[in-house]
Amino acid sequence: MCNATVTAGGHRAVAVTESAPAVPPAAPTQTRTPDGSHSGPHDGTTTEAHHPTVRGTPDRERQGREGQGRKGQELSGPEPSGPERSRPERSSPEGSGPEGSGPDQGGGGGGYEGILRRQSLRESAARTYARSLPIVPVRARGLTIEGADGRRYLDCLSGAGTLALGHNHPVVLEAIRKVLESGAPLHVLDLATPLKDAFTSELFATLPGELADNARIQFCGPAGTDAVEAALKLVRTATGRSGLLAFTGAYHGMTSGALDASGGATDVRVTRLPYPQQYRCPFGVGGASGAQLAARWTENLLDDPKSGVTTPAGMIVEAVQGEGGVIPAPDDWMRRMRRLTAERSIPLVVDEVQTGVGRTGAFWAVEHSGIVPDVMVLSKAIGGSLPLAVIVYRSELDAWEPGAHAGTFRGNQLAMAAGTATLAYVRENKLAERAGTLGDRIIGQLRGLSAAHPCVGDVRGRGLMIGVELVDPDAAGPDDLVPPAAPALALAVQQECLARGLIVELGGRHSAVVRLLPPLTLTDEQATAVLDRFADALAAAERAHIPQLPAARRATAPRTATGPTH
Repeated sequence: MCNATVTAGGHRAVAVTESAPAVPPAAPTQTRTPDGSHSGPHDGTTTEAHHPTVRGTPDRERQGREGQGRKGQELSGPEPSGPERSRPERSSPEGSGPEGSGPDQGGGGGGYEGILRRQSLRESAARTYARSLPIVPVRARGLTIEGADGRRYLDCLSGAGTLALGHNHPVVLEAIRKVLESGAPLHVLDLATPLKDAFTSELFATLPGELADNARIQFCGPAGTDAVEAALKLVRTATGRSGLLAFTGAYHGMTSGALDASGGATDVRVTRLPYPQQYRCPFGVGGASGAQLAARWTENLLDDPKSGVTTPAGMIVEAVQGEGGVIPAPDDWMRRMRRLTAERSIPLVVDEVQTGVGRTGAFWAVEHSGIVPDVMVLSKAIGGSLPLAVIVYRSELDAWEPGAHAGTFRGNQLAMAAGTATLAYVRENKLAERAGTLGDRIIGQLRGLSAAHPCVGDVRGRGLMIGVELVDPDAAGPDDLVPPAAPALALAVQQECLARGLIVELGGRHSAVVRLLPPLTLTDEQATAVLDRFADALAAAERAHIPQLPAARRATAPRTATGPTH
C-alpha cells in the first residue's frame, strides 16, 4: 500500500537549468520481482501479477513487460526509495569515465550531459518535456526507461498517453518486424493496402456499434491536432456553417484551428461554454447541480435569439479533459450535450486523442455515458507508439470533395500494423477493464494522502488517467470555496519524483495538477512502487517548499515547462 511517511533525506528540489541538467540519483542494480524476492541482472524475463493472453509468438511475448536492458539487464520497476536515494548523484565529467563516453551514451562524445547541452543549443525554445525531464533515453521496456547515464525511471507519462502497452511491447515489435521483413511499402499515401484494411477492420470492431455500422474514416496527418483540424473542416463543410462550440479548459492541439477551440485561446473565434467541474465548479456548487447549471447555460445560449450565437457547425468536447487538469465530464452532462446537439442538428465531435484505447477504463471514453458522437477524433494510442491520426464519422457528414483534406504521411504502414496489434491486444485481454479496476485503487490510495498532506486538494480521474491537484491550504481567503492552486509546489513534486526515478507530467489551469498516465499493462507491484515514490516525493517537496508557498501565490508563480502534445 502507499507509504506516505517514507523520507528522502530532506533534500531540496534541484532547479532545472539547461547548462547543468539536474541529475537524479542512480538506481540500485538489485530489483524486486513481483513475488517479493530480489534479483540482479538476468535474462530480462519477469513474473507478472496479471497474465493476459498473448498474440503472435507466446514465448517472446511473455517476456516481462520491463524487458531487457543493457546486455540482458532487467529494466525493472520497483526500487528502494529510502535514504540510499536521498543524495542526487552527478555523472562523470564529459569524457572522463564510463558515463562520459561510449555507445550507450548516444555517441557523439561528451556523454549524456553533452547531448542535453547540444539539444539546448540547437533545438527551438518551444521544446517542452526536455526542460523538466533532463534525461536521455536509450532503451525502454514496458513501464521502464533507461537513460544514457544508466539510471532507470518508471514512466508514468507514457508518451503523453500514447503508449497504451508501454514501451516496446512484444506484440508491437513483432508487428513492426513482420512489416519490415515482408517487403511491404512503408509509404503509400492514401492507397488501399492489406495493412490499412486490417487496421480499419480492427478499429471499427472496437467502436460504438451504432457509429461503426454507418461510419467513414479519414486518415489524417500523423498528429492528433491534424485530425482535429479535419473534424472541424468536415462539420463546417457538411453543415455550411462556420461557428464552433468549445469548452473552457479544453485542449485540442497546437495548430491554428485546434488552438482556437482550446481553453487557452487568446483570439477567440469560437463560443466558449462552461465545462462542469466538481472541485473548482464555475458556479460554485459542484456535483450534479453544477453540471446541470453548465448544461442549462449551453442550452439557453443556443435557444436565446439575443445570445449573439448563431447555430454552429459543431460542438467539440473531451469526455475527460486531460491537459485541463484531468477532469472527467459527468455522464449525465455528456448525455445532455448529445441530446441538445442532436435536437438542433449540431454535429457532436468528441476528442478521444488521449482518452481512447482503454485509457479511462472503457475502450472509448464515450462508452461511460453511452453516447454515440457524430465524429470521433483518434490518435496517440491507435498507432501503437507510432504516429497515426484519423477521424471516424457518420457517413451523412461525408460531403468532402476529393483532396479536401490530405496529408503526405497519412499512409503510415508501420503505424497501422503496430496499431492493429495494440487495438487487438487491448480488446482481447480486457485491458480497459483492468485499467478501470486498477485506476480506482490508485485513486483511492492517493486520496488517502490528503489526511497527512493538506496540500493535496483533489484527486480525480478515470481509469489510468489520474490527476492530483496541489493547493496552498494556508492561502484560502474567506470567500474561497477551495484553496488556491500551488504551481510551485507541483513543480517541486515533479522534480522530486524524477529524483526518485518516477516520471510524471504537470497540467491543469495553473500547472498545479500532477498527472499519472501509466501504461495499461501496469502491474499491481508496479502501481505500489509508483505510489511509494510519489508519496515520498510529495513529503520531500512539502518540507522544502511549504515555507516558500507565499511566493507561489503571486500571479507570476513559476509554471512547469512541460506542455501538451497532440
